[in-house]
Amino acid sequence: MTVARGGPAVEAAGRGATRIADRVVAKIASQAAREALDDGRGTPPYASVTVHEETARVTVSVELGYPVDIAERCRAVRRRIAERVGALAGMAVPEVVVTVERLHSRHLRHGGTERVR
Repeated sequence: MTVARGGPAVEAAGRGATRIADRVVAKIASQAAREALDDGRGTPPYASVTVHEETARVTVSVELGYPVDIAERCRAVRRRIAERVGALAGMAVPEVVVTVERLHSRHLRHGGTERVR
């Protein structure tokens, strides 16, 4: 039980709870993905989130440089999102789906459209 300043004691259940909006968690996830990629290429990551109680399920779209170990980059994004959402929003993140929207080749930076082998 907590005593309010100058007022009667208030039980924990009566004080309410803080709810973090889905869009705030999505922004945290997008920034975490950007931090994990840290390459400045392409469109910034876009995340969407579904929050239920203290759990967030995240889907994030990214663009990667090529050649790259795609699986390792996706693992790094998943790991960073889970860490940052957990630390900043206090939520468990049991699922992070990473969608690779585009690969950017250093061979095509000058506007070429030829195929890279």
